[in-house]
Amino acid sequence: MAQYARSSAVAVIRLCNPPLNALSLAVLQALEDGLKKADADPSVKAVMICGENRKFSAGADIRGFSSPKRHEGALGPIVSLIESSEKPVVAAIEGVALGGGLEVALGCHYRIAHVKAQMGLPEVTIGLLPGAEGTQRLPRLIGLPAALDMITTGKHIPATEALKLGLVDEIVEENTIEAAIRLANKVIGQPLGPRRLSLKPIPRLPNMEAFLREALVKVKKQARGCLAPELCFQAVRAAAERPFAEGVRRERELFQVLLTSGQARALQYAFFAERAVRRWDTPSGASWSSAAPQPVRKAAVIGLGTMGRGIVTSLVKANIPLVALEQDLEYLNKGRKAVMLLLEREAMKMERGAQALDFHNPARLQFTVDFDLLHDVDLVIEAVFENMALKKEIFHKLSKICKPGALLCTNTSALNIDEIASATSCPQQVIGTHFFSPAHVMRLLEIIYGRHTSPTAIATAMQLAKALKKVGVVVGNCFGFVGNRMMFPYVQQAVFLLEEGSRPEAVDQVLEDFGFKLGPFRMSDLAGLDVGWRSRKDQGLTGPSLPAGTPARQRQGQRYSPLPDLLCEQGRFGQKTGKGWYQYERAGGRTATPDPWLHSFLSHYRDTHHIKTRFIDQEEILERCLFSLINEGFAILAEGIASGPEHLDVIYINGYGWPKHRGGPMFYASTVGLPRVLAKLQKYSEVHPDVPGLRPSAFLKKLVAAGNPPIKEWMSYLSQQSSKL
Repeated sequence: MAQYARSSAVAVIRLCNPPLNALSLAVLQALEDGLKKADADPSVKAVMICGENRKFSAGADIRGFSSPKRHEGALGPIVSLIESSEKPVVAAIEGVALGGGLEVALGCHYRIAHVKAQMGLPEVTIGLLPGAEGTQRLPRLIGLPAALDMITTGKHIPATEALKLGLVDEIVEENTIEAAIRLANKVIGQPLGPRRLSLKPIPRLPNMEAFLREALVKVKKQARGCLAPELCFQAVRAAAERPFAEGVRRERELFQVLLTSGQARALQYAFFAERAVRRWDTPSGASWSSAAPQPVRKAAVIGLGTMGRGIVTSLVKANIPLVALEQDLEYLNKGRKAVMLLLEREAMKMERGAQALDFHNPARLQFTVDFDLLHDVDLVIEAVFENMALKKEIFHKLSKICKPGALLCTNTSALNIDEIASATSCPQQVIGTHFFSPAHVMRLLEIIYGRHTSPTAIATAMQLAKALKKVGVVVGNCFGFVGNRMMFPYVQQAVFLLEEGSRPEAVDQVLEDFGFKLGPFRMSDLAGLDVGWRSRKDQGLTGPSLPAGTPARQRQGQRYSPLPDLLCEQGRFGQKTGKGWYQYERAGGRTATPDPWLHSFLSHYRDTHHIKTRFIDQEEILERCLFSLINEGFAILAEGIASGPEHLDVIYINGYGWPKHRGGPMFYASTVGLPRVLAKLQKYSEVHPDVPGLRPSAFLKKLVAAGNPPIKEWMSYLSQQSSKL
């Protein structure tokens, strides 16, 4: 757990708990024993702490935070023990020093790091704060602004930046352990007082009060209702305003508040859910453990609209050589310009500069209108217009041109994968890869298998997600898949609420207060109202193919709202036209302001359809939007479209702006309590019997009847036969 050895006058304590030397209780005990042994041995003049396998330590094991046996505060006293040593202690940081690992290093008197090492205090990302005096020592070492930035964002910093900040004393390119032993020998006998961080004052800022005020505003704005960043700020502020021992007490109090908050549980659930979805399986028995991916040495992207450009950028950033294809030269040149602009921006963001993104080399990125250039690619991503006939035509062509093993991917947000595959001679090679806009920024990749998709194809798409630094989630084939299918009833309820008396800004406010980045109407304006309109026309819900005499507010006996269609008929497509559910300063503008025209349009609409306006409270807005979305999630699970609730939650957190500190929609339902979700859906369904989205799912009813089991047991209540796949 921690090995003790000697290098002449230097005691070497090595943290051993592969793969990342997590600070388990056994490791901490061994570290404490090693320190005491070194202290008691008069022939030891200095101590060096390092990690096994060229990794220092990634901190505490997250699983330990929820365990009842947690030895609360075990690390803090050990960090104090290191610091109070009368013999100099040097940390040799290789690989990573994260969380408690970095706090151990902060207790040491000297820190030396390998040039490729990474450091950080990422506790905030799992709803906690550094609880072993890190919020008190780091600001004393690197100053308030840099410490606040690291602690409230949880970001990792490279050794080169750590050196500039003064977080480490030295960086080396060769053997870090040897360099640390040399340093330890050099500092024997030097006074340790100035090296003990708990004795150091915080570097003063000329305008401390003003700085703290502004920093708090910034942290609150970025946190969007998440508690941990704000409490991290409070702990660091205590370091600036109180003596060390008082600051440590405050840190402990705040840590306890976070530990017992529901948010830490939700964020830790989200952390593990994201790892769980890598272990995919399908109802037919295909799974991550038995399917091997094919290598992707060369790829292609068809269509250079908004989505295609983002996908090309993602592939270039992942260093995958590719061909980008458009239908004619005019579109190709327009697309190329836009892609190059995106890549220049990305290159500037990447520290290593433009050379790292080799996008000017035609061997890495080639633009063409010639399909024959796709004969040797391993994978094609089609990203054209959402139109079935067009997609089938392209896939028919691809199955003739591409080599036999090539994976054929379609970036569709709702269309049937099996129908697209039917246009090819190799349906086992066809798979849906639903990227989210902007594709080079959004982390989610929804991977949709069809009836014939091979396990190898799924494994390859998952491997691609990993190469693109995205979160791949494997789901089954149905209209809208998982994300959009759950989004339909959510947006539908939002529009119904407008019909009944609410306003776009009121509905958005409630959902943004809940933690969404954008409410449904601001989201719709951003995406473009014409996208949904086109889809509804294709489905025959509106437009020329709608049978004459169809009631305005009914389709197939179900309630329907023509409001979004009416706005589109007025040319109000959202931000792109400067008017949608809101008005904007100009076409393409970003600042949404409530539109008096829309308010009077709504009241005229209600009069026309004899809808009695009523006041709708925040609770009803929240419950109708969220519970209808959650209800659809239960239907998806019952049909076997997704293999567990965590898949739905990972999709919503990474693709739809669901607030991470609420753990995803299904986790949120489990915290609200399924009996409450069911009772509310029944209540709203009785008032609106013509809205299927409010009719409680049979699976939800079954779980409530079974006594509201914990989320990890839900799937065991589904009989295997109920799967539709």
